[in-house]
This record gives sequence, structure tokens and C-alpha cells, in this order.
Amino acid sequence: MVFLNLLTLGLWSKVGRLTHYAFDAVLISAFLAGMKRSTGLTPSFKRDKVAGENKELSGWIDKYLGVGEWVMDQSVAIAGSSGYFERTR
Repeated sequence: MVFLNLLTLGLWSKVGRLTHYAFDAVLISAFLAGMKRSTGLTPSFKRDKVAGENKELSGWIDKYLGVGEWVMDQSVAIAGSSGYFERTR
């Protein structure tokens, strides 16, 4: 591992850290999607205050929350088709 770190000039640890942060961001987004699905509660920030006139930032927020919805859909589909979970309702 030290040799790989020397070959990549220390970038290997930075890639790992970036991957960790990206995974955490997806988990937070999926948590928000699950909360929306189970309770109907959604984040209550005003997009005008966060993004202002910047429509691109507003689009990124929609995409970020959309990733959580997609992860939630895929997780439910995989869990529903496995034998380890069963529906009780």
C-alpha cells in the first residue's frame, strides 16, 4: 500500500477519502428519500434562499435528491426479491 501511495504521489488516499464522502452523501440522500416515503416529510429549505437566482444549483439539488430516490427504489427492489425480507403489510 505504501508503494502504491508513492507511485500515485499520495493521490490514492485522496481518492479513498473522496469515495467515502460520496458514499456518505448518497446515504444521507437515501435517508431523506426514505423519510419522504414513509412519513411524507421533505426537507423544508427554501430554494430561493439556498440557490437564489442560480438555476444550476437548484438543478443540482434536485439531482442529489433524485439519486436518493433511485437508491431507495433499487434497495427496495433488491430486498423484495431476496428471501431475507418479507412484507408484513
